[in-house]
Amino acid sequence: MIAILAPGQGAQKPGMLAPWLERPGARDRLAEFSTAAGLDLEHLGTEADAEAIADTAVTQPLLVASALLSWEALRDEWGDAAQRSSTGGSGELPEGTVVAGHSVGEIAAAAIAGVLAADRAVALAAVRGREMAAACAVEPTSMAAVLGGDPDDVLRALASRDLEPANRNGAGQVVAAGRTSDIEALAAEPPEGARVRPLAVAGAFHTRFMEPAEKALGSWVAEHRSELAPADPTTPLLSDADGAVVTSGDDMLDRLVAQVTLSVRWDACMDTLRDRGITAAIELTPAGTLTGMVKRQIKGTATVNVSTPEHLASAVETLRGTS
Repeated sequence: MIAILAPGQGAQKPGMLAPWLERPGARDRLAEFSTAAGLDLEHLGTEADAEAIADTAVTQPLLVASALLSWEALRDEWGDAAQRSSTGGSGELPEGTVVAGHSVGEIAAAAIAGVLAADRAVALAAVRGREMAAACAVEPTSMAAVLGGDPDDVLRALASRDLEPANRNGAGQVVAAGRTSDIEALAAEPPEGARVRPLAVAGAFHTRFMEPAEKALGSWVAEHRSELAPADPTTPLLSDADGAVVTSGDDMLDRLVAQVTLSVRWDACMDTLRDRGITAAIELTPAGTLTGMVKRQIKGTATVNVSTPEHLASAVETLRGTS
């Protein structure tokens, strides 16, 4: 079984889209995504510096567009390889393929699984990013990675300081989020056996502090639901909230809204992948973060990072090996 993974905020890199624009039609496709987002994604993905693409309102649609641009290239390469094969083939993904995304990457995963059209997914990510950036401006909040320590002790330490586990990534990593003063206090007195690394983020994502963003995103989705036209997934799609396989497009769209204030349970997603017998994982652009987590938690899993078109051949071979 193979997993197609879409990364979340923090994975972005300056110039990450430049190699992809050399492919035929890629620049036109990115222009469509730019129109959907109301942003110049070509500039942001090729010329903008790290500070510019760290803006939450920019980062989120840029990440979704990046994952989908690389996904569409991989899908096309896989289809071409199937046609060239002596045994033929439909070009469909191998049976049992699962799709998942981390935080905003979940929107890209939903599009890959057929729940949303790609341009609508980018538009949704743009609204999400814009509203989460606005919520971050309400009061000073922040996040920090808590590495190591006993998981239960870590969660108790967070609760004692009125902090929330925004991400539970598995392999001894929890991301704490809350008021900046409480994050600073946690860093000054880490849980036993753990170290705390503050993160350069705009605010406390995936916590109660994002409730204004969830409400605004929910209103936008309600207004545009017929335009978004969520369809049931055609490929098994995991939810960040609990690692469950989502079978309803309407349910997935509602989950994407609710996820703004819910903890990202990437540990639960990886448990599901393990239970389903994962043998390989392919991470889309900008790749590396999620495959790193898979390597640490699901030993022996083959991984491919699709960061440039040069990596497509390895991804196709990985797909071929599971078909």
